[in-house]
Amino acid sequence: MSILVRFSPTGNSATPERYDETVRRLRESHGFPPAGLEYHVAFRDSAGDLRVSEIWDSREQFETFGQRLMPVLTEMGIQLSGEPEVLEIHNIIKR
Repeated sequence: MSILVRFSPTGNSATPERYDETVRRLRESHGFPPAGLEYHVAFRDSAGDLRVSEIWDSREQFETFGQRLMPVLTEMGIQLSGEPEVLEIHNIIKR
């Protein structure tokens, strides 16, 4: 079952520069995008804070990648406001 994962970093911990550097490090050292990641979208919410939403093929693939992701986020000083929100997807329509 596919899942939607939403990350909410705290305050200014996820600047565009820190986000870009995190993606660069993931690409160089861990392979990015990882197996199972269908979509990755980074955007600013109405308050101007950076948010990330992803669609994964399975929760297990997301959790496996999370073990590689969290140390990189820590190195970059990016803190999450809590556990990522994980929602089961009922349907996906692509153009």
